[in-house]
Amino acid sequence: MGTTPAAKRHHYVPQFHLRGFADGETITTVELPGDRSYRQPVRKAAAENHLYSLPGHQDGADIFEKALSQLEGDVASIFADIGSGTWPLGEDDRGKLAYYVSLQMARGPEQKRNMENLARQVTRMEIGYGGRAGMKGWAEKNLGLDVDDATAAMLWDDAAQPDGPPIRISQAAHIERTLELADSLHKYMSGRPWTLMSFDKRSLILSDVPVGLVRRDDDDEYWMGVGVLTAWGITFPLTRKLGLLMNDPTYLMDNGVPVEDTRAGRFDFMQTGTTAMEKLFNEHTAASASMRLFHHPDDARFVPSGLRGPSPVTMSLRGVSKEFTGEPHNFPRVPREETNDEP
Repeated sequence: MGTTPAAKRHHYVPQFHLRGFADGETITTVELPGDRSYRQPVRKAAAENHLYSLPGHQDGADIFEKALSQLEGDVASIFADIGSGTWPLGEDDRGKLAYYVSLQMARGPEQKRNMENLARQVTRMEIGYGGRAGMKGWAEKNLGLDVDDATAAMLWDDAAQPDGPPIRISQAAHIERTLELADSLHKYMSGRPWTLMSFDKRSLILSDVPVGLVRRDDDDEYWMGVGVLTAWGITFPLTRKLGLLMNDPTYLMDNGVPVEDTRAGRFDFMQTGTTAMEKLFNEHTAASASMRLFHHPDDARFVPSGLRGPSPVTMSLRGVSKEFTGEPHNFPRVPREETNDEP
């Protein structure tokens, strides 16, 4: 008997989730910055070939994709229950949904590109600090190689590129990082009180990274960005008519409410979505996107205007020197604080 070949098209936004924004099996994809959009089958949207493949794994190259499919089946049932009017959720289903939100923040191809970009920049910085003369020593220490002058020169030229040397991260490393990040985020997602927003005349859109982080009104440090811990709220579109808002837990924490009560769903409620809330969701969904948005073919008017360009990489190091002269880079000098004490 033959075996079923492993699927090569891996969805980073599951098909069941996409169908909540589709007309049957057709969804509209918008490529950032929004000057190109097209309709395509759900089965082709938000997918990348072999994103989660593990070649040579004893249980098959698609072992992780199968594990994702099992989780997604459970969460699809939870989505269906919510759509049928079940709210708030039971604690077990709520925990699964919280993990799914965390996973959607961690699993996309942009996270693999982030890992590669950070590795390139760190390696570039290390080599730059050693200078051209230190290239052979760096190769011996970090690669275990005794390289000749020509190879050292080639390595230097690779490192001198603005994007750093051509480092690639394996699928295994990407999967490991995905699981680590999802596990770390889960407690923060589940520890917030949730509001289910139900829309009638307005509609929501989706993105390739559908977790939006809403800044606090009193947060003036825009240059620092906003994270899961510091966000006032977290938006997560479930369908074009249902959105999950993970609210600020500060009030509950300040009043001594045990986080176990919050995770049990005792402070979750449902609310009719307003125009302002639709804009809040859709603007943050668009802001969180890496490369593309998705929406129902009838919902183009709900895509925010003034979309930014694509961001294949969403994380990078600050302050990395762009100039490679061949001389060693010096760490910035930190002046000592003046003191009246004797040395």
